[in-house]
Amino acid sequence: MKRIIIPLMSWFILGCGEDPLPKPKALLRLEYPEANYKKASIPLPFTFEKNELTESIGSVKTSGDAIGVDVKYPSLKATIFLTYKKVENDNINNLLRDAQNLTQKHTIKADEIAQNEFLNLENKVYGMIYEIGGDAASQSQFYVTDSLNHFVSGSLYFYAKPNYDSIYPASEYLKKDIKHIMESIRWKE
Repeated sequence: MKRIIIPLMSWFILGCGEDPLPKPKALLRLEYPEANYKKASIPLPFTFEKNELTESIGSVKTSGDAIGVDVKYPSLKATIFLTYKKVENDNINNLLRDAQNLTQKHTIKADEIAQNEFLNLENKVYGMIYEIGGDAASQSQFYVTDSLNHFVSGSLYFYAKPNYDSIYPASEYLKKDIKHIMESIRWKE
């Protein structure tokens, strides 16, 4: 009997203590460095400013009538892909349609697609940015043009399976960079 009572009493005495409390709610805090921009030196018919957080812009790639460059963010595991096409022979409607269709392909996984018009009348840069919510492959897409000679489209992709909750902070940081790229584009004549 002593063999049962002593361990049982020990368990009651030692087992009693303060009531357990649930863990308080907490959010992951990610801090990104303040963006410092400098002019990208690339042999393309336009210039723009890029975040110093990026590694140097990759080599210029040519595919048919398109010229592309990649703006890589290794610390965020992301890349903004930029593609330039010359506007000629009234192909502006096709270029606009292709850019819009590329964004619409994400509607399968997207929770929402918000579009914001971009106008810079002084520098003749007009365009649209699409912010894609949800587990889509790309979180942002955009295009800018002068409607006569130049057309640039861009897409943001992460090197990870799309999980909107996980990539949201980095996506928001990079959306600011995309907007700055759009604002800083200048056409070379």
